[in-house]
Amino acid sequence: MAPYELKDRLVIGVASSALFDLTASYQVFREDGLAAYRVYQDAHLDVPLAPGVAFPFIKRLLGLNDLGTPEDPPVEVIILSKNDPDTGLRVMRSIASHGLDITRAVFTQGRSPYAFMPAFTMSLFLSHDEDDVRRAVQMGLPAGHVLSSAPIDDVDDGALRIAFDFDGVLADDSAERISQVEGLAAFHQHEFANRVSPQDPGPLRDLLVNITKLQRLEAARKLVDATYRTRVHVSIVTARSAPSHERAVTTLKNWGVMVNDAFFLGGIDKGRVIEVLRPHIFFDDQTPQLQSTSRHAASVHVPYGVANEPVVPAAVAPACLPVVPQVGARPA
Repeated sequence: MAPYELKDRLVIGVASSALFDLTASYQVFREDGLAAYRVYQDAHLDVPLAPGVAFPFIKRLLGLNDLGTPEDPPVEVIILSKNDPDTGLRVMRSIASHGLDITRAVFTQGRSPYAFMPAFTMSLFLSHDEDDVRRAVQMGLPAGHVLSSAPIDDVDDGALRIAFDFDGVLADDSAERISQVEGLAAFHQHEFANRVSPQDPGPLRDLLVNITKLQRLEAARKLVDATYRTRVHVSIVTARSAPSHERAVTTLKNWGVMVNDAFFLGGIDKGRVIEVLRPHIFFDDQTPQLQSTSRHAASVHVPYGVANEPVVPAAVAPACLPVVPQVGARPA
């Protein structure tokens, strides 16, 4: 039998910490240790875990597999977890209990699982473990830290609303660096002068490219079924404003991607727009923005670029930079 190919699908890796609410499990692990955690999970094996912050996004994303066939689905979601296979058994039973079409999983017994992302051609890894996400991004991998907030799900109509910041998320941070170093006026001047030159890709560009493929499948379905209701809606919510907006549009066109709307806010609080837009997930590279948006949508921090570099006093030599601590064995 031929191997199951992933290269032409949208592949998402998700930690159990992002998919489910593991608050009670983590409390046992922190207070009583790994042995007690094992006993707890075994005792609750048939008690389904409650949905976590990323659950509505994953559920609706998997719902789009009706655009393909059971043998050839366009979306694949794979669990990437620091549980071992034994303690991960509750995760898999919870997945089945919630009716999620997730059959593949990686359990790494305390080791960080993001290193396996390239093996599965993943366009995104979602985790509640900030250290894992930072290390993945440092390796050039597309990952996002799911911030704590209530899972937001509305009428179960199958719609999937996704919102992205632009610089440092979809595009690289080259323009943001100019703003940080030279100021806003220099940023606008530079972006207007380069308005016909597309930016280089950022960490989640390929995710958007693959989401666009889903939109094209929807467009094809609409041609043969006039009653089909389009479900995927993609928005850009960025602090850019005129005249720097043109380069963002140029870049998206160059990538051949489709977005349904764009909000060029020029510094207005993004939370105001997200409250009305109500995406099932929103990606941004700056935590102050996400503190506002997390009240209204599942918010994901992409720790990439200049906005996430440590501020080091000029007198401190590079050799004196703090060493990032090693990841612990916390289940995820």
